[in-house]
Amino acid sequence: MKAQDMAFYPKQYDLIVAGAGHAGAEAALAAARMGCSVCVFAVNLETLAAMPCSPSIGGTGKGQLVREVDALGGAMAKISDLTAIQYRTLNTRKGPAVQSTRTQNDKNRYHLAMKQVMERDARIDLKQAIIERLLIEDGRITGVVDHTGYAWGARAVVLATGTFLSGLIHIGHTSMPAGRAGEFPAYALAEQMKALGFAMGRMKTGTPARLHRASIDFSVMEEERPDPAPRPFSLGGTVSPLPQLSSHTAHTSAKTRQIIRENLGLSALYGGRITGAPARYCPSLEDKVVRFADKERHQVILEPEGIDSEEIYASGLGNSMPMEVQVALVRSVPGLEQAEIMRPAYAIEYDYLNPLELLPTLMTKRVEGLFTAGQINGTSGYEEAAAQGLWAGVNAACLVQKRPPFILTRAEGYMGVMVDDLVTKGVTEPYRMFTSRAEYRLLLREDNADLRLMEKGREYGLVDPDLYKAMAERKREIADELARVNKTIVKPGPETAAWLQERGAAPLEEAAPLSRVLKRAGVDYGFARRFAPAPGEISPEAERQVEIEVKYEGYIARQLKEVEKAGEMERIKIPPGFDYGTVPGLSNELKAKFARIRPVNLGQAGRVEGASLAALYAVLTALRAGGGVGKDEG
Repeated sequence: MKAQDMAFYPKQYDLIVAGAGHAGAEAALAAARMGCSVCVFAVNLETLAAMPCSPSIGGTGKGQLVREVDALGGAMAKISDLTAIQYRTLNTRKGPAVQSTRTQNDKNRYHLAMKQVMERDARIDLKQAIIERLLIEDGRITGVVDHTGYAWGARAVVLATGTFLSGLIHIGHTSMPAGRAGEFPAYALAEQMKALGFAMGRMKTGTPARLHRASIDFSVMEEERPDPAPRPFSLGGTVSPLPQLSSHTAHTSAKTRQIIRENLGLSALYGGRITGAPARYCPSLEDKVVRFADKERHQVILEPEGIDSEEIYASGLGNSMPMEVQVALVRSVPGLEQAEIMRPAYAIEYDYLNPLELLPTLMTKRVEGLFTAGQINGTSGYEEAAAQGLWAGVNAACLVQKRPPFILTRAEGYMGVMVDDLVTKGVTEPYRMFTSRAEYRLLLREDNADLRLMEKGREYGLVDPDLYKAMAERKREIADELARVNKTIVKPGPETAAWLQERGAAPLEEAAPLSRVLKRAGVDYGFARRFAPAPGEISPEAERQVEIEVKYEGYIARQLKEVEKAGEMERIKIPPGFDYGTVPGLSNELKAKFARIRPVNLGQAGRVEGASLAALYAVLTALRAGGGVGKDEG
């Protein structure tokens, strides 16, 4: 049926978002903050912003993404602070570059809080329907069609479909079409995307069983208590008012391993039913037993799913075994001998779009105005989805409003690292963020996300003016205090010697700048407060920033030089229609890769797999010979 023959909803939207998980929610809210009218479609509005896997937000590398989303006006950190039932800061014994926040959340309260935020936004309409078809005219998106055949018009569309594209759940030899347990999948949309020529793949993820709290013997497990004095996740937020609960750690046994090995053929993963690529960094239990055959036991973390719920999330026990095997392997874990499974573990495989099909804005190269975000791009995790959702939502709004696109470089944020990885390297397994992926991670700390990104958020209309004002004041406070500690001189004496000796540091032999003393191992800002206090009150946030800047001054300076050097390559633009086939010295394989990925600058070209310095020089020579490209001039 042609568009002109269809029944259309009378309202034309700036943006339609298909999917209301963490990616869809952030995409909609970001575009709405920029003044766009938005319609969000969910298969089931009762699972908007659901937590179908771990009921937690953040973690190593992921916490940095959440803080960056927050610095750009996003909702995830704020909702986390409203619903957290446990705060933990990870890697506290390591440097600030890898320290990350993680919250355990009441998953039902999280869903309800996010739904309320979206319902109360006057620019957002929420609709319950399955999107089955895209409307495209002359290579540009014009709207969507739902499962009833009703059409909805829009100037841009964000697909945030999660695991719903051709979703198939596996429990042993039983398979059932589903986007998540109990929810309809989206098969028609997946077929249309393939018909349009999009490069699609298949991936697999899963979720462990949920156990009844009363059936677990926690007394034989190690208790993991919440941080006693947590900091809010959100920059302008407060710590959760909810009770803070412990999680518990158990371990599988030799019996667990035996059960897995004896029943491996019954696993959907090893029984040949699953074709999708599994997550290497978050393997299922049967995968761990096979891949780490020499390991006698594996960790199991039991986490509460909510204050009013008796369900316990059994992290580490994910599998695709039949129910009778699941019961046996769960009960083989010490402390779970009488455990009752409330919801079984399952594996799910689904279609994803090869992210090499995307521009750095997350708009598809094949269809103008069509953006994708989250698991449809081959990623895993709520945090990765939220960051992509915000990125796609902002860029969709920019397209509609004819504004310059929103792009962060690898030196500006973890979000920039992730998007560049996706659109430059593609994926062969579910992509997960790690601090090791960020080459400038000392600059991209969780604690300075607002200082790095809030100015850009303000430029795009994403950030609350009061929060921006508070950030600007904090930045001034940090600069003033940093100047003070560099020029303040501390003299040796018995009191300073005693304080330093107590912390394992040598006494001062001569007068020295306060900053030099703070560089010492074991010396924190308490020394400054005691022996060289500021004339006025200094906030804890400013103290932390100054201490990091002082202690890591040399490392930070080195990374800034690396950023400057890399920036020279990023500033050499490559025109969209540049013909790599005419570049002498490039292999046919590299010509094909460049033509497919279409790097926007020489820096991105250098990150394409197989691109050597000689290849980059050949491209640069060809660009200069063409006479149409220069630094920052395009």
